[in-house]
Amino acid sequence: MIRNNYSSNPTWFQKIKNYDYVLVMCILMIGIASIFTMYSTDGGQILYHTKSHFLKFSIFFPMMIILSFINIKFWHSSSYLFYLVVLGLLFWVALYGVKASGSKRWIDLYFLNLQPSELMKIGIILCLARYFHRVRTDKINSFATILITLTIIIVPTILVITQPDLGTSVLISLTGLIILWFSGLKIKYFFYSFIIFLISLPFVISFLKPYQKLRILTFLDPDRDPLGSGYQIIQSKIAVGSGGLTGKGFLKGTQSYLDFLPEKHTDFIFTLFSEEFGFIGSMLLLIIYAIIIFRIIRIGMSSRSFFSRLYCFGFGFAIFLYVATNMSMVLGLLPIVGSPLPLMSYGGSSLLATMIGFSIVLSAKVNNNQVIS
Repeated sequence: MIRNNYSSNPTWFQKIKNYDYVLVMCILMIGIASIFTMYSTDGGQILYHTKSHFLKFSIFFPMMIILSFINIKFWHSSSYLFYLVVLGLLFWVALYGVKASGSKRWIDLYFLNLQPSELMKIGIILCLARYFHRVRTDKINSFATILITLTIIIVPTILVITQPDLGTSVLISLTGLIILWFSGLKIKYFFYSFIIFLISLPFVISFLKPYQKLRILTFLDPDRDPLGSGYQIIQSKIAVGSGGLTGKGFLKGTQSYLDFLPEKHTDFIFTLFSEEFGFIGSMLLLIIYAIIIFRIIRIGMSSRSFFSRLYCFGFGFAIFLYVATNMSMVLGLLPIVGSPLPLMSYGGSSLLATMIGFSIVLSAKVNNNQVIS
């Protein structure tokens, strides 16, 4: 197969013309909504979470704009390095990471507690996108290709599981598997894997931590322990339902303000948003997320390089997966797995990783006519 070299770099005028302003505006709208929601979690005062989240968004959003003008060939050439650096950080966490609430997931950088597993959500997409960019079509379903890609997925997944962080490890592995799907792996392998997973499920459950087993039991029957393990999901459902059609109004969420709802600034921020802005506000938020995913997929479809297409498809699926998982979790449709809502939830590492991911998508857009060798 003959591959073309990189095409000539686009001019600044072409980059500005090609920029996806709709995508950027949607990101900015959710970012602004997250700041106001964080203000609400602090009880209508500018306290720690509001100031910290505003500062991080004020830094990471301009960073995304700057990084988006970097040529897509840079992201292609540095994909393996990005993956290996983040993998090294995961090993560092296992040895010297900061421990909190029984989990060891962070590296203390003084100005930020970095959670490398969030960066791996981007690293796995970049690494596999570059790998399959060079794999010939007739080699995609070979044993060697499948073994290499599964190794790329399994190693960080195991490291994240040991932190322990089952939810993030599942999301990382699912993102990696969808890249295999988009690259052209035959469906029979997914079917065989699903059968093996079902057979091994009892053995997998036996290795879960007690609190992880408790989360599954709580998901199946939240009322079995309404004041203990089931408290959070019960209060979340009450808060969402009490919002009604139009919500109780900004700063008027009783479940949140009376501290019935724990973790409202992180994984359960959608619950607070839904209580205050109701069904209409929640639908508007979902529509903005849908537009973001649509724009990402559209950028991928218009890109000439297979690397850009595969990355955009993978990242678009990842955003869909994280949004769907978080909202299903707070509505009681999935067990609580500790998955933040992209751009909305409090957390510097999640916001940093998401902004880097968007910057690569925008880089693919401004360089959509380049063909990568």
